[in-house]
Amino acid sequence: MAEETRRQFVKQIGMASALAAGGFLNLNSRALGANDKVILGLIGGRNQGRGDALRAIGAGAELKTFCDIDQAILDKVNPEFEKAQGKAPGTTREFRQVLDDKEIDGVIIAVPDHWHARIGILACQAGKDIYIEKPLTQTIHDGHEVRNAVRKYNRIGQVGTQNRSAPHFQSAIEYLKTGKLGKLCEINTWECQLRPSIGNPPDSDPPSTVDYDVWLGPAPKRPFNVNRFHYNWRFFWDYGNSELGNQGVHMLDVALWGIEALRGGLDNALPTRVSGNSGIYWLKDAKEVPDTQMLTYEYGDFMLTWELRSFAKQHPVYGHREGIAFIGSDATLVVAHDGWEVFFPDGGPGPSEKADDERESGLHEKNFLDCVRSRQTPNADIEIGRISTTVCHLGNIVTHLRRDVTFDPKTETFGHDKEANAFLTREHRKPYETPKV
Repeated sequence: MAEETRRQFVKQIGMASALAAGGFLNLNSRALGANDKVILGLIGGRNQGRGDALRAIGAGAELKTFCDIDQAILDKVNPEFEKAQGKAPGTTREFRQVLDDKEIDGVIIAVPDHWHARIGILACQAGKDIYIEKPLTQTIHDGHEVRNAVRKYNRIGQVGTQNRSAPHFQSAIEYLKTGKLGKLCEINTWECQLRPSIGNPPDSDPPSTVDYDVWLGPAPKRPFNVNRFHYNWRFFWDYGNSELGNQGVHMLDVALWGIEALRGGLDNALPTRVSGNSGIYWLKDAKEVPDTQMLTYEYGDFMLTWELRSFAKQHPVYGHREGIAFIGSDATLVVAHDGWEVFFPDGGPGPSEKADDERESGLHEKNFLDCVRSRQTPNADIEIGRISTTVCHLGNIVTHLRRDVTFDPKTETFGHDKEANAFLTREHRKPYETPKV
C-alpha cells in the first residue's frame, strides 16, 4: 500500500470511529426472514477465518466480501470460497469497505488478537452482527467495551468457542446438572501438545504484499520479523494471549459452562484468587509465552486448575490430549472432543457418550446464522466469551507478575493492587485506540 493510500486508510478509520461514537451511522440492518440467506463479510482469512467462512458457506451463508491485509492470502484463499459457493467473493485489503457495505449482515472477525477489540466495536457501530474468534480481546477492559458495543447497538455477538454448539458437550453439562457427581470440589482443565521450535531468525523487510504498519495497528512499532507474523504472532505478547488464550480458552470455557450451570448463571463465574507458576523450560527459541504452566483459580467452595504442556503430548491427562474433568465426591466426569465418560469410586463403568470432533463441524457457524435471522441469543454469546477470556487474562496477569493475585468479581479489578490493575488495560498505538462505546 502506498504512503498516500495508508494515510487515507488511517484517516478513514479514524473518521469512522468518531462518527460511530457520535451515533451518526445508520444501524438499520436489513430485515431477514427465517429462510433468508445471510450475507457475510470475512475479515482475516489465512487460518481460522478461512475455516469459519467455509463452514458458514456450508451452513447456507453467502460470503460477499473477503478482506485480508495480505494480498497473497487473498489470492490463495479466495478460489476456495469461489469453489464452495459457486461465485467468487469480492476482495479488499481495507476492512472499512466491508463494514460500510449495507448489504452485509454480519462479519467474521478472525484477525490476530490485538485487532479484535477495534474491529469488533467498529463492526457493531456499523450495524453488523459479529462472529469473533477467540480469545475475545487482549485486556479485561477491552472485553467490557466489545460486550458493551454488542449490547448498545443491538447486535448478535458470537465468540468462536465452538464447544458450546457441540451436542456431546451440551449433554455432558446436562449430566453435570443432575448432581450425580456429589459435591464438586475440583475442576481440571489441560492441554498436552508439542510446539516445535520457531528458531530465532533475524529481522527483515516485510513482504511486498502486506502493509506492515497497518498490520501492527494497535501494537507497538517494531521491525518486521517472520516470527511475529502469520500464525507465530500468537507466541508474542504484543499480539496474542499466550497458549492460555489460544488453546486454553476452549477448555476453560467448558469449565465455566459447568460453573454457570451449577451456580445459576454468569454472575458467580469468576474466581476470587489466582495463583500458579509458568515458564519456558524447553526450547530457547524466539517464543515469549510459557511452554509449561500450572494455574489455580479459587472459587471459595471449589477450585479450577489449568495445566499446559507444550513440550510433550505423551501419556496425556485421563488419556486425552486436551479436556476438562469435573471431580466430585461421588464421581468424576471427563469431557473431551471424542466424547465424555463418568468414573465411579469403585471403578465400575459409568454413563458415557461418544462423539466425533464436532467443534469444526459447522454447528457453531450455523448457530450464528440462525441467530442473525431470529435475533435470539447465540450459544457462545459475547458475555459468555468475555467471561471465559477474562479467566485467561487473569492467568496471564499472574504469569507476568510471577505472584498470586486477589480479584474482585463484582468490580472486576484487583482492589488496591496497582501493579495488577495496570494490566486491566494497555496502551494502543495511535490512531488505533479502542473506539469509544
